[in-house]
Amino acid sequence: MNNFHDVLLMKHELLLLISAVIILIADIFRPDEKKPGIINFSLILFFVVTVVSFIPTGTGVLFGGSFESSRLTDVMKDILNIAVLIIFLQSESYLRQKLNAEKIAEYFAVLLMLMVGMDYMISSGDFLTFFIGLETASIPLAGMAAYDKYKSRSAEAGIKLILLSALSSGVLLFGISMIYGATGSIYFKDIALKVTDSPLMILGFIFFVSGIGFKLSLVPFHLWAADVYEGAPVTVTAFLSVVSKGAAAFIFAIILFTVFKNIVHIWETALYALAVLTMTIGNLFALRQDNIKRFLAFSSIAQAGYIILGIMGTGALGMTTLVYYILVYVFTNLAAFGVAAAISNATGVEEISGYKSLYSTNPKLSLLMMLSMFSLAGIPPVAGFFGKFFLFTSAGSQGYFILILIAVINATISLYYYLRVVKAMFIDKTDTPVAAFKSSLPMRISLVICALGIFAVGFLSGIFEYLMSLSSVVF
Repeated sequence: MNNFHDVLLMKHELLLLISAVIILIADIFRPDEKKPGIINFSLILFFVVTVVSFIPTGTGVLFGGSFESSRLTDVMKDILNIAVLIIFLQSESYLRQKLNAEKIAEYFAVLLMLMVGMDYMISSGDFLTFFIGLETASIPLAGMAAYDKYKSRSAEAGIKLILLSALSSGVLLFGISMIYGATGSIYFKDIALKVTDSPLMILGFIFFVSGIGFKLSLVPFHLWAADVYEGAPVTVTAFLSVVSKGAAAFIFAIILFTVFKNIVHIWETALYALAVLTMTIGNLFALRQDNIKRFLAFSSIAQAGYIILGIMGTGALGMTTLVYYILVYVFTNLAAFGVAAAISNATGVEEISGYKSLYSTNPKLSLLMMLSMFSLAGIPPVAGFFGKFFLFTSAGSQGYFILILIAVINATISLYYYLRVVKAMFIDKTDTPVAAFKSSLPMRISLVICALGIFAVGFLSGIFEYLMSLSSVVF
């Protein structure tokens, strides 16, 4: 690191770190009665950080190849920043509750520190940096799941997440040690030159996929998701479902396409089975849910199965499809979580059955939830349709037509439970619907951003073409 240009290669990480420190310092010097002012300060600060992060600063390698920055990794980080900004806006009402008044700064600071770990993980050039970034992003997340310290379900969610995260990290690290034993290196580029289909390498790869499969909540590593999603605060659940999963999907694809590119025939077979299991089981369990957070948990598990389809495309098309779908997923899923958070904060209702006749009292929220459900189901003309179309195209480019057929069947099944939410809001009648209420300004801003994203990302074809141009340079 010899000059200022090298420092700018880590602009995302440095901006997040500086922001977290500034928020904590502001909290120290702010009187107790003015603590809620930290919320608006943090929102404005992170908005500035998100905008500044979009400024291109070049590409390069730092720390002897441990950290790699490219335009593609910058875009991945920008997408995660947008997601976190939306989550912060949706958190405003929740944080103003008296219960959380004494730990507002910690909420923002810890999530920003988590983001630092995720960004380092995405830019990692070796398995050591990757694992450090992964743990930096995983351990504090358990504390965030238990953020509602007076609720037993939240404490239970934190305990389950930390225990299972420790187990999955152990499995992942064991796999990395086997890969190191087979190749004698931890650097991605060196390992890529030495990867063979030797038994030790295959076993290490299996352990690696098992560990990262937990972070992506792929079946059969998904059992933690529903309980943790239900127990954690809605905004933390949104972070787990969108940001954490998006970061894990990005680095998973990068490692597959760079480190294990010589054994594609092996990992594509493994991903084929994982995709089928994840889509199918996620859908079947989602059919039975009434709690909105458990419902969205199993929905996100099914969506992880679709994400695997994009990775199956390999190369530039596979990476482009993955990044594009995660961008669509950010706006779509956060719209659903935003509506759920608004209703939960105002009324405490978290069951789908409690959404009956919602359109009669809160038509705007009902319409946005309907758009979100349509997008998750892949119904045109919203962005989710285009996202699934490109996923199927990516898998089809490698001849996985049976897999596409299974995905289409699962997408058809998913129509039932997504439209069940729409039916509850628009068709089912009740004498005691959710009372009309007005969300806070930050919440309304976040929902408008999500609504615009659900349409804009699908119709602006230049976005996919731009991502393809970036992916073609790297892969």
